[in-house]
Amino acid sequence: MHRHLETLILTLRNQKVLLDADLAAIYGVPTRALNQAVKRNAARFPKDFLFQLTHQEKKEVVTNCDHLARLKFSPVRPYAFTEHGALMAANVLNSARAVKMSVYVVRAFIKQREMLMAQADILKQLAQMDKKLLQHDEVLKVIWTELQPLLQPPPAPPKPRIGF
Repeated sequence: MHRHLETLILTLRNQKVLLDADLAAIYGVPTRALNQAVKRNAARFPKDFLFQLTHQEKKEVVTNCDHLARLKFSPVRPYAFTEHGALMAANVLNSARAVKMSVYVVRAFIKQREMLMAQADILKQLAQMDKKLLQHDEVLKVIWTELQPLLQPPPAPPKPRIGF
């Protein structure tokens, strides 16, 4: 389970989070039990530890994450746990597995943060190289200007029309 833990971490509202269903599976408890423990200990979960997804966020998550397809027809909106919220959840569950797995959860969040920092560092270095190169060569400026649109992510494909 802990090998692919990083793949379960999503970015919602500019925060790295784990959804309640995934966190419950990691900790070896039903989602309902996890959410009940959180509600019983609400004072331990401020807004920066836990938030409930909006209907639109839920729809996007279900659409983009194959492993969450089971949530599609659920009337309940999932909760999202930040790194601190996931650790606090292990504390309120107080099971041996939750405590053990919380170490892997924290490590997965740390790995995600390290990857983002490495990516930011590489982009910074590239920007510095670009700046140096573009200062000296007008031809490179033209090439760079032409390549910029190609480096942008492709636009989202249009939604298929239903009906005639």
